[in-house]
Amino acid sequence: MTVEPSKARAWLVAGVATLVMSVSYIDRQTLAALAPTVRKALDIDHTQYGLLTSAFSIAYLVGAPPSGALLDALGARRGLVVAVLAWSAVAAAHAVAPGFGALFALRIGLGLTEAPSFPAATQSIRRILPPESRSAGFGLLFTGSSLGAMVAAPLAVRLASASSWRLAFVATAAVGLLWVPLWLVASNGRAVRARLDASEGRAAGAGGGYGELFADPSVWRALAVIGASAPAIMFNLNWLPQLMTEARGMTQEDVGRYAWVPPILFDAGALVFGYSASWIERRRTRARGHWDLVVVAALLESSLVLVPLVHRPVPLMLLVGASMAGGAGMYVVATADLLARVDPRRTSSASGLCAAAQSLMHIVVNPVMGRWLDRTHDYHAVVVTLGLLALPGALAFAFVTPRAPRAGASDATPA
Repeated sequence: MTVEPSKARAWLVAGVATLVMSVSYIDRQTLAALAPTVRKALDIDHTQYGLLTSAFSIAYLVGAPPSGALLDALGARRGLVVAVLAWSAVAAAHAVAPGFGALFALRIGLGLTEAPSFPAATQSIRRILPPESRSAGFGLLFTGSSLGAMVAAPLAVRLASASSWRLAFVATAAVGLLWVPLWLVASNGRAVRARLDASEGRAAGAGGGYGELFADPSVWRALAVIGASAPAIMFNLNWLPQLMTEARGMTQEDVGRYAWVPPILFDAGALVFGYSASWIERRRTRARGHWDLVVVAALLESSLVLVPLVHRPVPLMLLVGASMAGGAGMYVVATADLLARVDPRRTSSASGLCAAAQSLMHIVVNPVMGRWLDRTHDYHAVVVTLGLLALPGALAFAFVTPRAPRAGASDATPA
């Protein structure tokens, strides 16, 4: 017998799972927001700061696959609580770092402890929502990260101004402690616990693990989409202010005035593509996995190639925002399609591979792009190249034949 949670409760759980992504981004972005102050206080140069940013990404890459496998065994409800408490403690410990070495170790610790966030959140949404609503749920989930990124900088800077940069790390880390009781309340109740607490892995056997996943063409085409779309999104989030000031002659005030637009449009794209996929699924099967939506999203992300033609702030932000919306659509549709096809017992493991693919692209592309810009200062070549990368990912998704989707009823965790 399967226990069904109410529709309102299921969406409440999905919403709180989305917020955990916001919490994780607030904690990981606090250092970036306070970087000038922290670097001066701890005598950290640019090279060392670059190592700090890489330390988190490498640890996240290493930690995502095993944490996904662990969550498939532990379940999302308890797994998220353990992860949030662990990374909140590590984030707060940044406040007592005496220098670069300690901070480097803490960034590795933060990457490892935050690695379960995305696999656990995706597992929660897959288990709690009915099949026809999951694409919309994943669309909601992808808004959590950009919301956290938008909140992190003003929150951390204001806290540092009101007290000190050390206390700002403690205060932003405390946000996770506020999230934990909200999650425990939202995920309480027999119907919800039946889906989130019990491990499908324990209930139905161990499954094929990563060997089974790597043999699945559905996994490889999803990774192709995520790998192709990640570099443009990364550039828009992390390098856009430098393009605005160095290549367009804009001021720091212009950055503050306009740079919030692309993350907002990323959220809009995630919601629109997610709900579109769910709407289509109510009317036809996903045998080919919404390849048409992925192609549309890739064309939208590739609009980044038009940046060299645009010079005024508002059109530039709208163009970059359109690219972000397309990248969000590629993420959402590819993730939802993948998790509809893999063994439900491997949900978090598959999500961990997606997170690892994204981190790997960041680790590879960032230093190459930085070296190119140091040599040439040519942002136009960068944005054209990154915009075009989206297209082969969409073609791979369209032409690789996936496994058939899993039956919706069998996805539920038995009571």
